[in-house]
Amino acid sequence: MTDKPLGFVALKSIRQGPQDPKAIVAQIREIYFKTTKRTIEHDIVHAIALLKSLPDEDARDKAAVYMDGLSQMRSEWAGADNKKRKR
Repeated sequence: MTDKPLGFVALKSIRQGPQDPKAIVAQIREIYFKTTKRTIEHDIVHAIALLKSLPDEDARDKAAVYMDGLSQMRSEWAGADNKKRKR
């Protein structure tokens, strides 16, 4: 059995319809700063869903740095887990 959380996306983020792009980028930023090794997979799925709701490339560019950071954290944490398993 695995401890990985499912790719849950809050219904609130889907049902409310279009949001202010600044608010969406702020949510992605908050996800970035609050993510943990345990929640990274869920957080990336949620951040991607939010990123897809952004209306234009300018807004997506503003969120890109946080998305890249989430991706790097996932890679680093996955790499650390793989090293522990090999020992």
